[in-house]
Amino acid sequence: MRDFAGKRYWLVGASEGLGLALAEKISRAGAEVILSARSAEGLARAVGRMPGRARAVVVDVGDGASVQAAAEAIGAVDGVVFLAGVYWPMTAKEWDTAAVETMIDVNLTGAARVVGAVLPAMLARGAGHIVLTGSLSGFRGLPRAIGYGASKAGLVSLAESLRCDLEGSGVEVQLANPGFIKTRLTDKNAFNMPQIMEPEAAALAMFEHMGSGRFSRSFPVPFAWVFRLSQLMPDWLYFRIFSRL
Repeated sequence: MRDFAGKRYWLVGASEGLGLALAEKISRAGAEVILSARSAEGLARAVGRMPGRARAVVVDVGDGASVQAAAEAIGAVDGVVFLAGVYWPMTAKEWDTAAVETMIDVNLTGAARVVGAVLPAMLARGAGHIVLTGSLSGFRGLPRAIGYGASKAGLVSLAESLRCDLEGSGVEVQLANPGFIKTRLTDKNAFNMPQIMEPEAAALAMFEHMGSGRFSRSFPVPFAWVFRLSQLMPDWLYFRIFSRL
């Protein structure tokens, strides 16, 4: 079980929802938490809810200079958790290039910017903990997930590549793949969302995963099994089923 006491964790995308709930758990476990998001006002409220040492650092993950400035202001951290994300439900017939670009730039390229800002120092120390938040939607292409699904599939691949390359370096990499979580993002969905989770329940699953030695965790079960099994389906069967959803 990982010991968080006395550690410093930077949570990016932690002013509300899953990020805020997870920050509270990490703080309660004894770590100093640095909360980042774009809203200074939201971060101030979030820091006020922390039971332990906490500070806010405003960052826009879509801006490389902003990420680098935040990383320099924060200094050395024991761990970083990337939770930032944007989402607009969209089909290919409703293609919005600006929205697609924003989802990929924030959800995927934003993660790359954050990892790039902290990884060199972690490698130099021979210690660190990187946690990326993927999604069940990253396992295979889904209807109404143009842009978002691609960004999460990229995050899954990024985490897997990091895990391969950092073996034996002292830098640990973990991936969490949640399903639907009740937030302002999922409030945009007009379709049924099986086994939708409250942020607190999803944060507990993610915190437990962070304390384990496993690389990835997909939740909630059994909803996650549907996506895992879909990867084993032949294309003709997968598209026959999922294109009709």
